[in-house]
Amino acid sequence: MPAGLFSQLSLLSKRHYRSTMRHSLLHSVSQSQLHSLLGLRHISSLRVPWRKDPALDAAIDRDKRHDLCHRVVREVLHEPNKCISLRYLEKRRERLRLNLRVRTFLDWYPNLLEVYSDRIKPNSSPVPFLRPSQSLLSFLSRESEIRSRNEPLVLAKLCKLLMISKDRAIPVEKILEVRRLFGFPEDLVSSLVPRYPELVRESNGHIHLVSWNESFAKSVIEQRADEESEVIGVRVRPNFSLKLPKGFNLKKEMREWVRDWLELPYVSPYSDASELSTASREMEKRNIAILHEFLSLTIQKRAPVPTIGKFCSEFRLSNAFSNAFTRHPGIFYVSLKGGIKTAMLREAYGGDGVLLERDPLLEVMERFAELADEGHREYVDGLKRDKQVLPRHIQMEKEIDRC
Repeated sequence: MPAGLFSQLSLLSKRHYRSTMRHSLLHSVSQSQLHSLLGLRHISSLRVPWRKDPALDAAIDRDKRHDLCHRVVREVLHEPNKCISLRYLEKRRERLRLNLRVRTFLDWYPNLLEVYSDRIKPNSSPVPFLRPSQSLLSFLSRESEIRSRNEPLVLAKLCKLLMISKDRAIPVEKILEVRRLFGFPEDLVSSLVPRYPELVRESNGHIHLVSWNESFAKSVIEQRADEESEVIGVRVRPNFSLKLPKGFNLKKEMREWVRDWLELPYVSPYSDASELSTASREMEKRNIAILHEFLSLTIQKRAPVPTIGKFCSEFRLSNAFSNAFTRHPGIFYVSLKGGIKTAMLREAYGGDGVLLERDPLLEVMERFAELADEGHREYVDGLKRDKQVLPRHIQMEKEIDRC
């Protein structure tokens, strides 16, 4: 046999072998597995360019100073006897992300903390200490009343987070880390949890769900569909609502994918997802449902992406979960303000970047912001008498706001 013909036959044989093996492989897996294999490549290959949304970024900017004040105040309140030496607090500036000296902070917000002299040791010289001001103590009393009034809401949020998690349990430290996002009280473990032993309990460093409450097992999207159904008298299918900013256009391929994806049945974050393939479009829909519900339960309908990432294990999210935020720009927006990625629910905000619906616990944040702003206005009013100092203060504020 001629050498050239032999090499051609050999090449054809190899191609036939590879084709046969591919055919055998396709028949050796189930249809759902095949769909998953194809779906993974398709979903992961989707790219949507990030586009800045000034209105939603402004919402982050408005709260930046209040968040800073909250971090400093909580640092003092968490100390024994709710007091700390000024020197010790100064050493914690980096951890608190406080980009100005403590003395300057006290000047800017004079009604949050008061300075007094005390000794660190019995025989040592007196040094400046900080403790809550009378204005702050009044706020804390009011905060306690608001939280007590809204305790059923707080309990529902806690139960919902546990019901979403795969083992119906979440480490205490993770819950405490997000307490401000959801409005959980400081004494969640020692006070709230023991009052409802029929629903939740703390054990081995975890908060566990004791019993499944069916009234909590409906997502915000499902509740909205039920409400619409009652109004129009026709069953409305639960689904995500898209809200793209003006001028934001998706490419044809992406529009078609989103259209087909939305046609899939809604997968509740409270349903059993153990049978769903990791790579399927159905699992993508379930993951988006979990992220949507998580953000919906927060007070401001937003959360830092790294904070959400700490719940990947509990919520069965992949390490690449954050790509879903940019893959669905009609549902989410990721702000880069403050040097940290913050995921926001588009549907929760109006065109001016203001929340459309108020969480009852938002009152706590607003009252604290009012207290901090009141003190800052007093400081600025005092500076207006000195025309040389005021411009320097304004310039310093702009530099801090850019951080």
